[in-house]
Amino acid sequence: MKLLLTGAFKYSEEQIEYIKSLGNEIVFVQDEREKLSFNPDDIEGVICNGLFLYNDIKDFKSLKYIQLTSAGFDRVPLDYINEKGIKIFNARGVYSIPMAEFAVCGILNLIKQTDFFYENKKNAIWEKSRTLGELAGKKAVIVGAGNIGGEVAKRLRAFDMQVIGVDLYTNENPYFDRVESLDMLDFELNAADVVVLTLPLNEQTKGMFNKAKFELLKKDAIFVNIARGGLVVENDLISALKDNTIGGAVLDVFESEPLDEKSELWNIENAVITPHNSFVGCGNSKRMFNLIIENLEQFKNE
Repeated sequence: MKLLLTGAFKYSEEQIEYIKSLGNEIVFVQDEREKLSFNPDDIEGVICNGLFLYNDIKDFKSLKYIQLTSAGFDRVPLDYINEKGIKIFNARGVYSIPMAEFAVCGILNLIKQTDFFYENKKNAIWEKSRTLGELAGKKAVIVGAGNIGGEVAKRLRAFDMQVIGVDLYTNENPYFDRVESLDMLDFELNAADVVVLTLPLNEQTKGMFNKAKFELLKKDAIFVNIARGGLVVENDLISALKDNTIGGAVLDVFESEPLDEKSELWNIENAVITPHNSFVGCGNSKRMFNLIIENLEQFKNE
């Protein structure tokens, strides 16, 4: 297979040679944002992230295989891919562990008021807080009970939390106390102490969390978004935080990235803001390459 690799994944020379040894001819492009300098007519497979945001997929006349280095499918023309019968794989499971750890870190940051102690440390102030919270015995609702959601659930269960999943598909997962369908979301939100978004962005989920959803939550509930910014109506979230409709938020993704320096979110005390960084982890490269090889071999054997 003639396979186009991009700089979305950093390959070692040994890894490229291994991919070649599976019977693939390699073409490499470092920057996906640049127009291709060659005719992609005979490219049969692509391993990429945002390549088709900058290059028309219709120019890839022979394309039959796509491996994404992202977990989401929102940066590729899925309708066209399905229409043409192109096989597509995402980076399922690659980023789940660091993202789950990141979500727990953000939640604990708010519950244990680490910013308060950090500021006091900078100023050599010895002052106790008598309002620290606990996770034990609380209820977490994870919206999106797939691979990432399951890893978050696994970790929150270790804190003796009740963990409820809400998803399009009510699959069983040992790390959830139960998994409910999306039509039960409002009911579950009413009693949630922590809400974590890990579901994909699509037409059904875009803007799902709006003013009405935030008003269902407890006044001290923590809202976490490590999925996609488009799942949330950002102005409604800002209002909920400023009005103390909810207790706080951990936000790694935003409607527009990078987050505008004039956004009110930067100055909201009970919001943890990070630059779409939750997916980063020292084990990603190994997991991604193993998945690339697994999916290439699966495709070859079909």
